[in-house]
Amino acid sequence: MAYEQFSRLYDDLMEDAPYDQWVTFVKRASKFADRPIHHILDIGCGTGEISLRLAQLGYALTGVDISDDMLAIAQEKALEDNRLFPLFQQDMRELSLSDTFDMAIIFCDSLNYLESLNDVKETFIKVYEHLNGGGLLLFDVHSLHKINELFVNRQFCLNEDKVAYIWESFPGPEPNSVYHDLTFFSELPSGLYQRFDETHFQKTYSVKEYLNALQEAGLCCLNLSADFTSLAPNEESERVFFIAKKDLGS
Repeated sequence: MAYEQFSRLYDDLMEDAPYDQWVTFVKRASKFADRPIHHILDIGCGTGEISLRLAQLGYALTGVDISDDMLAIAQEKALEDNRLFPLFQQDMRELSLSDTFDMAIIFCDSLNYLESLNDVKETFIKVYEHLNGGGLLLFDVHSLHKINELFVNRQFCLNEDKVAYIWESFPGPEPNSVYHDLTFFSELPSGLYQRFDETHFQKTYSVKEYLNALQEAGLCCLNLSADFTSLAPNEESERVFFIAKKDLGS
């Protein structure tokens, strides 16, 4: 995926994203920890919206993202808020940091950008290696229902003063996958508009497949919920949340 131009508009497009609800999920999930949560690894941190909110609550943060452009924006925000924390450009499947963490988070369906179940497993293995004993992994993914019923063959549009887009979603090459074709029109300082196009690929799996991948990585799933509630997922759920843990003695 190309992020260079997308990263400039990302925060505008995500202005109404439920970042505070992800933060609430972190606080709620902390009750599953064997020890107090201090150091959090934010994988797929993007422009740092969740990282910064957690840092403001007193957590020590480290952010990882595959996009240098996203990380540059995250660093600018941290500087403005006087809350500098380490940021690393890395692929989550190849995570390699010198620290270990009390909690790792992979939010905003970042896992759905991985192209295979093996990629998901590799990511979980790398997370396991970077968690302290008893450490937690929290993540959310699109449900099968959302990919197949709410995305595929749908069109979404936005028309605002400085930015507009046309977003069309098409079936991907494999079951439970989707291509998002996006055409953006962004206002330049001259008042003219620049067009650019991007294609994003996402894929999801059944809850059982995610649970098996966690187990193979040595992580035990403690809790499943849906759509920022404490309720268990059902066939109409759109976003599935997982809380998994590394064994205390590991």
